[in-house]
Amino acid sequence: MAKRVAVVLAGCGVFDGTEIHEASAVLVHLSRNGASVKIFAPSIDQMHVVDHLKGAPTEEKRNVLVESARLARGDIQDLSELSVKDFDAIIFPGGFGVAKNLCSWAVQGKDCCVNEQVKAVLQAFHAEKKAIGLCCISPVLAAKVFPGCEVTVGNDKDERSPDVPGTAEAITQLGCKHICKNVNEAHVDEKNKLVTTCAFMCKAPLHEIFDGIGVMIQDVLKLA
Repeated sequence: MAKRVAVVLAGCGVFDGTEIHEASAVLVHLSRNGASVKIFAPSIDQMHVVDHLKGAPTEEKRNVLVESARLARGDIQDLSELSVKDFDAIIFPGGFGVAKNLCSWAVQGKDCCVNEQVKAVLQAFHAEKKAIGLCCISPVLAAKVFPGCEVTVGNDKDERSPDVPGTAEAITQLGCKHICKNVNEAHVDEKNKLVTTCAFMCKAPLHEIFDGIGVMIQDVLKLA
């Protein structure tokens, strides 16, 4: 029987939404493994809109659900409609949208707040002992919502991962355990049914990031 997996997006574009290659990798690996997938996003305003050519914020206003629909090819639902009973697992790709729209980590770090809908969904899957997959910066959601959990955002000894040491330290300060993993690996927190991988937290070639996300997906489906 196909595993039923929810994928939660945070917009469209690395600097203000979901990282597109990560979302695509998640969906490809889920498809390859025969999963049944539905895509969700919260209907909220983005923190801001970034011109990805100039790398600078604009004056535009955009909605996270509307922008995420670009990645979902229009086949997407409001996160408020997600029911945990309909799924065996949930996946959160990364991108700055996670740290800006799904929580406020981008501006507040470990003192951030998690969007109430996102928090409720995470807690619902955790309470039902259902698998949760997170990549790139999205493991910080777990670090905020599940005290004492284990996650990875990469290898703090890898020179290709300059942002990992600070993020790992913040995760540790939240009372969670950061596990160093390379880009082609994932960490499984068996107790909390969390699977994490660093993805673009490491400045690695795209195929290495794709492969690491594949490991995360396979581990999620094993737990589902």
